[in-house]
Amino acid sequence: MTHYLRALGALCFILIATTTYAQKDYTEDADRIFVTENYFAALDAYKKAYPKEKKKSEKARILFRIGECYRYMQNNVQAEVWYVKAEAGEYADPMLYARMGQVLMKQAKYDEAMEAYRKAVAGGNGEAKQLAEMGIESCEKAVTLDKNPTRYVVKNEVQLNTKFFDYAPYYGDKKFESLIFSSSRPGASGNAIDDIYGESFADLYKTERDNKGKWAAPQPLGITINTEHSEGAAAMNKKFSELYFTRCEFEKKKPHGCQIYMARSQGKDWAEATLLDFGVDDSTTVGQPFVVDDDLIIYASDMMGGQGGIDLWYIRYEKKTKVWGPPVNLGPGINTPGDEMFPFWREEDGMLFFASDGHVGMGGLDIFKAESNGELKWKNPENMGSPINSASNDFSIIWEKEEDRGYFSSDRPGGKGGDDIWSFMMPPLIAKIEGTVTDVETKEPLGNVKVKLIGTDGSIGETTTDPTGHYEFEARENGDRYVLENTSYTIEVNASEPADLPSGEKHRYLGAKGQETTVGMKESTAFVHDFALVCADCEKDIKMPKVLYPVAKWDLLVNEEVNSKDSLQFLYDILVENEVIIIELAAHTDTRGNDKANQVLSQKRAQTCVDYLIERGIARERMVPVGYGESKPIISDEEIAALPTDEERLVAHQKNRRTVFRVLSWDYIPPKESPSEGGEESGGMDDGATGQEGSN
Repeated sequence: MTHYLRALGALCFILIATTTYAQKDYTEDADRIFVTENYFAALDAYKKAYPKEKKKSEKARILFRIGECYRYMQNNVQAEVWYVKAEAGEYADPMLYARMGQVLMKQAKYDEAMEAYRKAVAGGNGEAKQLAEMGIESCEKAVTLDKNPTRYVVKNEVQLNTKFFDYAPYYGDKKFESLIFSSSRPGASGNAIDDIYGESFADLYKTERDNKGKWAAPQPLGITINTEHSEGAAAMNKKFSELYFTRCEFEKKKPHGCQIYMARSQGKDWAEATLLDFGVDDSTTVGQPFVVDDDLIIYASDMMGGQGGIDLWYIRYEKKTKVWGPPVNLGPGINTPGDEMFPFWREEDGMLFFASDGHVGMGGLDIFKAESNGELKWKNPENMGSPINSASNDFSIIWEKEEDRGYFSSDRPGGKGGDDIWSFMMPPLIAKIEGTVTDVETKEPLGNVKVKLIGTDGSIGETTTDPTGHYEFEARENGDRYVLENTSYTIEVNASEPADLPSGEKHRYLGAKGQETTVGMKESTAFVHDFALVCADCEKDIKMPKVLYPVAKWDLLVNEEVNSKDSLQFLYDILVENEVIIIELAAHTDTRGNDKANQVLSQKRAQTCVDYLIERGIARERMVPVGYGESKPIISDEEIAALPTDEERLVAHQKNRRTVFRVLSWDYIPPKESPSEGGEESGGMDDGATGQEGSN
């Protein structure tokens, strides 16, 4: 990933070929430039060498090398073109198909990429086969991630970007209102040209955001920071008083690596930058610092002793000896034979973020996160998925403290060109709770009904239904939301004050409660919770699920088919939800049998129901048991006698045998420290309990 060695600060192998194009061996000349990683110059040299070359196999190899130059220069479209030419020229190395798969994948051509990778696997071994096998796995992963994007929203920061390379942003102040980033835009401190791309070497720039969120025109940092060399990939300490950055010096005909420098703030400028001596040689690359503390840095390096390619390391400053080191590799759980770069440690949760092309990704560099596994140890790297990652190179993510937003770099389509700076944020999940309140029997809407919303976070909201019976909890007057993420809510409907009916009548209704939760909510949701209320003053008995008893007895019938205790759950819930009502609980028999005996039986049955509810925690003074015997049949004896079959007559008698209730008053005052009314709830009510009695 030479470009990101350049982003690392660039290897800056400005080793200009000592030969001239007038020499006879143009191919050898181009090869010498290629191995110095000066791909912009090598590209021109190979194109001049191709028509001079006579040997067919060498001509095919030159075509492949031209494709390689374009790949290293991040021009995947042209790389693909020249790989196809190399294939037509019968270039035999299976690495051709491994590289072709890579550039196809970076263009999100996943099916074509897998076809190329399979050719590499079939014809290759060693590195080509390993790259291709991982490429196939990455293509499959990429398709899955692309089809299942996260909720992050990304945006190109057009005010910061140019058609050149703009990358590696880092916050420049405690309020996160400024950014320092690397750029190869015109206006560099020196006149040197990077022979990788034919552009200026990178400098560090700073921009500030105004109170409207608009970025000011980026300005280069001063001469104490930017030089004729390449400066990039900066970070700051926790106090934002020290700037740490990568500088890659160059000298013609001599390869140089990169090192980390530090400069202290000095008013609005910076003091002279000083080298942090990590004890590496001139050809080793060290850069992309993340400053944990002033004496502890996580960084990227291609130094010896790693897992391969560029690895992530950390190093401490030994205060006693006043020496940095020794460096510690983050190990194979993070580092791979590929490249791992651009570390960012989020102190709030210990998460480490980094870019890698060695873990299974979506194409090019992807951004990964790894959870803490002890001090300066991390595990389980996880791809951050789309849209943070793409088929292109995505890297150098930073997070705003305690906020789910920040910035990263990407060369994906939709930018201005080269690498661009992109912002990301996790938009809040938007939720609301709404519904309609109606009469359970007439289905008419109930207006002017009070509805309260109580959250487990302690929040309370109140509203009333409109004339259509509709209520809604969405946005408060100050713009805050009623319904928030990861919170459960109780909805209380209270119609003890008369509700408005469309006819103009007013009636009191029994209140009700409902539950909704946003815990586990993965997308914005409108929760709909309707309520059908029971009229409490409509001069009608309020029906309940059937409460049954053994023949001529008053015990609650409980067997495999019937559980009258479950039926009483309906009334229990109403009494809990309407804690100020006092009720009459009435039991009725049918008209068969002795009138006096039926009266006694019904009274005992009513008392049984009351006693059961008292056991469940309902106050005794809230219930008046009344037995009406056979005095108030729903269906008269004459109507029953007129029914044509015994079965129909039996059903009619059964309807007369009923347990019901009505509201006597709304005057009960619960004790301030009342005992729990909960008890142990039985199962839900059983509307289908239809056991039959032979008689009362």
